[in-house]
Amino acid sequence: MKPEEELRFLILGAQREGNRLLTDLLIPLGITSSQAEVISCLKAGGPMSLNALGKLLVCETGSPSRLVGTMVERGLVARRENADDRRQVELELTQEGLRLAVEIRQVEARLYGWLGQRLTPQEITTAVCLLRALIVGTAAGKAIAQRNGQLSHLPKE
Repeated sequence: MKPEEELRFLILGAQREGNRLLTDLLIPLGITSSQAEVISCLKAGGPMSLNALGKLLVCETGSPSRLVGTMVERGLVARRENADDRRQVELELTQEGLRLAVEIRQVEARLYGWLGQRLTPQEITTAVCLLRALIVGTAAGKAIAQRNGQLSHLPKE
């Protein structure tokens, strides 16, 4: 097996194992990992348009309208008119969504603990640098960069 091929499979395997663990940890909350990501983005960024939310998500490509629609039906996310432009709709967390956001943070802490048991802080830093180099300039890379401390510049379009 070529090193590049092994790298590809290792990335895929690590993603699957991490997602499997996250999925298992979210079962008691009754939400999917994609729904957890939406809740985390709305909690961090406040009310925003569907388009702005879509630019922050790594779990979805394109518009997350179906995902958000399901969450609206479940009472986790609310749609409201934009105060500045009544033609625009903003998404925000409901009280139930805010409650789940706290529990999601606890689940994430357990996931990060799992990572910390397998990798040293230096190995995590190295892995982040290497993986960032692979996705720089991509939609996922841009979403992660924007979420990594740059939510204050988030367009509310």
